[in-house]
Amino acid sequence: MTRLSVGIVALMCAGTVAVAQEKSSKVGNLLGTAAAVKTAVKGLNPDTVTDLQAAHNGESNASATYTAFAKKADKEGYKSVAALFRAASASEKIHAKAFAAVLKSGEVEAKAKLEKLDVKTTEENLKAAIAGETKEFKEIYPKAGAAATAKGDLTAAKAFKDALAAETKHAQLFSEASANLLTWRETGKAFLVCPTCGYTTDSGDTLKACPLCGVAREKFEVFK
Repeated sequence: MTRLSVGIVALMCAGTVAVAQEKSSKVGNLLGTAAAVKTAVKGLNPDTVTDLQAAHNGESNASATYTAFAKKADKEGYKSVAALFRAASASEKIHAKAFAAVLKSGEVEAKAKLEKLDVKTTEENLKAAIAGETKEFKEIYPKAGAAATAKGDLTAAKAFKDALAAETKHAQLFSEASANLLTWRETGKAFLVCPTCGYTTDSGDTLKACPLCGVAREKFEVFK
């Protein structure tokens, strides 16, 4: 083979390699774009993740706190108040699990750091609970829900909306207990908690199903 022939063959091979590299680059770019789209569809907005983590942490701490408040109420003889705190604790645990599930759907691990419990008298504990629930249903969850909706994270928005409705009822019930503490000393009051979304109400409520998720009343957990 002459030098000219060898040169021609070399040029042909180089051209083939260049074309192959170009095709490979294009395929890689396409795959990268597809992966980015997949992540955007499957994932959650970073701001929504932050709000969900904060909510999961807050609900986890609230559940632990209300369990401790219930024990204190029992010791002080406020049986009906203790029942309410136990119901609220169960509700908050359901909310924490709901927020964790939304995070998991976006492949994010839910994390919670339990804080040191601050248990005082039942009268003081009720006031602390009212303040916490009021802040949640007036400020935290409306803001988080609106932000999640605006970003298209509708599952997260639904979780915030459900928690907001339950916290509103918690604040109402805690306020009633605080205003009538002496009459809440005896047993007799009972509270219902939806096992699916955590909606909470008292046994005197005539609802036949959960107003948030439709679960039948007979499936509600009873605390008394």
